[in-house]
Amino acid sequence: MKYYYAVFSSRNETLSFANYLKKIGVPCTVASTPKSAGRTCGISVRFIKDYLDFVQKNFPYNFYSTFKGFIEA
Repeated sequence: MKYYYAVFSSRNETLSFANYLKKIGVPCTVASTPKSAGRTCGISVRFIKDYLDFVQKNFPYNFYSTFKGFIEA
């Protein structure tokens, strides 16, 4: 199974985004950020690749200022 990670440089925003995804029905977990993501806060929100389009369309970009991007791992 393929996963995507939403990467942030703030732990607070990572946890907030995980709660947001759960509220809109996206199963996700908070997991260690893959080393390929570079310098981050160390944790990211992991979700199944099948949800990527839905997550991108519903991402509140203006609310999360430390968002670094989505990576596949």
